[in-house]
Amino acid sequence: MKSEKNIQQILKEVLGRVNPPAEDISRISISLSEFKKKVSKKIKSGKIKADIFVGGSYAKKTLIKKDHYDIDIFMRFSEKEENISEKTEKLLEDFSCERIHGSRDYFRIKAGEGVFLEVVPVKKATKPENAENITDLSYFHVRYVNGKIKSKKILEGIMTAKAFCYANGTYGAESYIQGFSGYALELLVLYYKGFVNFLKAVSKAGEKQKIIVDIEKLYKNRGQAVLDINSSKLHSPIILIDPTYKQRNALAALSSETYGKFRKAAKEFLKKPSITAFERKKTDLPKIKMDAQKKKQGFILLEAETNRQEGDIAGSKLLKFYRHLNQEISRFFDVKNAGFNYNKDKTARYYFVVESKGKIILNGPRLDDKKNLIRFRKKHKNVFTNKKRVYAREEVKFSIKQFIEGWKKKNHEKMPEMGINALKSVS
Repeated sequence: MKSEKNIQQILKEVLGRVNPPAEDISRISISLSEFKKKVSKKIKSGKIKADIFVGGSYAKKTLIKKDHYDIDIFMRFSEKEENISEKTEKLLEDFSCERIHGSRDYFRIKAGEGVFLEVVPVKKATKPENAENITDLSYFHVRYVNGKIKSKKILEGIMTAKAFCYANGTYGAESYIQGFSGYALELLVLYYKGFVNFLKAVSKAGEKQKIIVDIEKLYKNRGQAVLDINSSKLHSPIILIDPTYKQRNALAALSSETYGKFRKAAKEFLKKPSITAFERKKTDLPKIKMDAQKKKQGFILLEAETNRQEGDIAGSKLLKFYRHLNQEISRFFDVKNAGFNYNKDKTARYYFVVESKGKIILNGPRLDDKKNLIRFRKKHKNVFTNKKRVYAREEVKFSIKQFIEGWKKKNHEKMPEMGINALKSVS
């Protein structure tokens, strides 16, 4: 009972922190009003069959306080309309906006202090199954959530859930996060009738247990859901049946790694409730480096740069490269600690704490591969044979910094193919 009371006190404090201030809501409202006025005028004068629909957290009143706000605006065209990204761009010609490439191009406008409007062209699908693009479902999502949020408790639970996920780095369906989207959190809090109930359900589930959530009971049983949904969308630890379109898993982007991080944070909070669970933690690199030096471990901080478009595309490329580099380092070092940080531009930072493996065995070619066998024997001195293949014993005499420099020289042609145009040490 004492723990439950403590949790409620903490959640009350969290809500006080994450509720957007009145001046922020006012700025957003003014920006939206000005945008709608200008664009509606162009729609009318151009006799264009389109309308403006505000979506996302702002429309659902589940917006939480941030340094800047991304407000979703949908330009809704008829199902028969073609080239809707180009038509949207034409409607926005009076604004200074950036075109973002994706499955369907959309536009980003800085509309004021800390306010960004993300203008997304969509088609007015009469039924969810007629949607050509995931963004076409947004209208159904807003309508569904707004129709279901009947109490202040649920609304506050959703905001708390978003703040919790944002703090522990699991908020966002982007490829470089692979976490919970805002819509998914709204559905989960609705289903479990509160934020704390949601945490308890996840904490109690087995580590490898797949959770299936079907809010509207669109399927008779678990097996029917698994058979009906595309198998490529069933890999996530939680299968969340989209109540507006039953063939869609609203949590298909959730990775096991991100889910594990969330589950750990949920267990820790329930065991020892603290306001710090809702505070975004910064990686203390000086401490990590100092601890590594004390243990005589290697430490390196790297910055990688991509030439790909900022956002999901750049982030996913930089994450993929980080994972590849981690694998390459692991051939010669035991990786004791590592981290990835992407700040939505074209660069990311990686850190690695390592210990040399000392002596390693390198795989060589098969004995019948004469050409590569000669090369391998020339390159390595301590060679031995086992089951028709040759191997070499090597001693790791280089530091992590020397390894990275050597790896860069060896792979300077391969890096651009991976979307990476620069890699440098910043430690």
